[in-house]
Amino acid sequence: MNSIFKSTGRLSAGLAICTLALALAAPPGLAQGHPHAGAHSHSSRAQAAGTVLPFDEKTWAHLLQHGPRPAAYVFTTSYCSTCPAAFAAVHQAVKNRKQRPELNAVVMDVTGAQAWRHATHFEGMTRMYAFDGFEPAIRQAVDPTWPNVTPYVVLLDAKGQTQRVIGPPNAAALKRWLSPA
Repeated sequence: MNSIFKSTGRLSAGLAICTLALALAAPPGLAQGHPHAGAHSHSSRAQAAGTVLPFDEKTWAHLLQHGPRPAAYVFTTSYCSTCPAAFAAVHQAVKNRKQRPELNAVVMDVTGAQAWRHATHFEGMTRMYAFDGFEPAIRQAVDPTWPNVTPYVVLLDAKGQTQRVIGPPNAAALKRWLSPA
């Protein structure tokens, strides 16, 4: 029993060190809990860059009704190898614009610090969200016909119209998205 306690103690100490290292490596303001207060507010890009916001079954309807326009939402997973390219295509389309639309990443399979580790793949990101709840119900709320494939990109234009694309959006889709209202 004593040897089990000693090895468990070492394991716990190792986990504590790893947790501390992750906390120190995370950007200031990283939300690991449930920051519902302000989760759907329009914070500054700098403030949003350090926070992973919850994305539940009600978030999409709220963003469609009250969120920024134009905006892009790239739904991704931690293991999606083509998602950074899809995000880069959207970022490339807006990076030289005076008024940049919001570029948001929505991570479906990890939260908090685990989600934030993928932020380096999304240059120009305004906000990062992470699924918070039953994934199939959240996907259903976003699009009942979504085949659970990533990257899944939703471009919300200035009028509130959406374009839904699996993979990187093509030039014509990006042009329609960025056309004046």
